[in-house]
Amino acid sequence: MLIDINTWIGAWPFRHLEEATVSGLLKRMDRKGIDRAIVAHTGAALYRDPHPANVDLARQIGKHTDRLLPVATLLPQNPGWQEDLRRCHQDLGFVGLRLYPQYHEYRLTDEPALDLIDAAHDCGFVIQVPQRVEDRRTRHPWDVARDLSGGEIIEALRARPKVKWMLLNALGLAAEDLPKEANFLVDISRMTAVLQRNMQRLLDVAGNDKLAFGTGMVFKVADPALLKLEVLDRGKRVREAIAWRNAAKMLGLKVR
Repeated sequence: MLIDINTWIGAWPFRHLEEATVSGLLKRMDRKGIDRAIVAHTGAALYRDPHPANVDLARQIGKHTDRLLPVATLLPQNPGWQEDLRRCHQDLGFVGLRLYPQYHEYRLTDEPALDLIDAAHDCGFVIQVPQRVEDRRTRHPWDVARDLSGGEIIEALRARPKVKWMLLNALGLAAEDLPKEANFLVDISRMTAVLQRNMQRLLDVAGNDKLAFGTGMVFKVADPALLKLEVLDRGKRVREAIAWRNAAKMLGLKVR
C-alpha cells in the first residue's frame, strides 16, 4: 500500500508538465504501484482567485475519488473565502487545503491566514504547505516566489499545534526545533535516506509517525521517493508507517 500526499494536476506557465491530467496522474500511479494520492490544482497557486481551480479540480476528478483525494486552495485575503470553504467541504468533497503563502504574499502566522486555517481545521481538513513548488535554481525568471523558511513553518506549528499539518517539499527543518506537541507529517520528496540521512534523524528525534510518502508528481517523477523508502534502514513496520499508515491516520481513512 502506498499513499502519496504530494501530487498536482494542471498546467504550469513556466514549464511543460508531462501527463499533468487526472488520467495522466493515474497512469503514473499505476506504473509505480501507488494506490491513492492527495492532489491539488497547479492553477490555484497562481490564480488571483484560486477557487475556480478548486471547482475545476473537483470536476476533473469526477469518479476517481476512490483513488484521488482533492485539496483546495483559498486566499485568506479574499472576501468570501468562508463560502468557498463551505462549498469545498460540503459540496465538492475536499479533504484539505494546500496553501501557498510564497505565491499569495502572506505569512502563515498572519491573523487572516490563521483564521482560514482554524476554519479549515474545524471542517476536519488537513493543511498542506509546500516549502517550495520548484527548485529556485531552475525557475523561470518571472517565478520569484520565496522558499518558506524553516522558522516560518515552525512558528506556524507552534501557533496551531492541533492542526493536521502536512509539510511538502520540505528540507532543512531541524528535527530538534519541531514542536513535540504539534500534529504534523513531513513528506519525503526532498529528504535523504543516505548521505545526510535526515529521514533517520527526524524519525529518531520526532518519532516514527512524522514522515509520509510523497513524490511531488507531476513536477517530479516518483522513483526517487520510492528508492528512499526501499533503502531506508528501518524495519518493515516503520517503512509501512511512512508508506501509508501515517497519512491514512491523519486523513481518517479506513484502509483494509
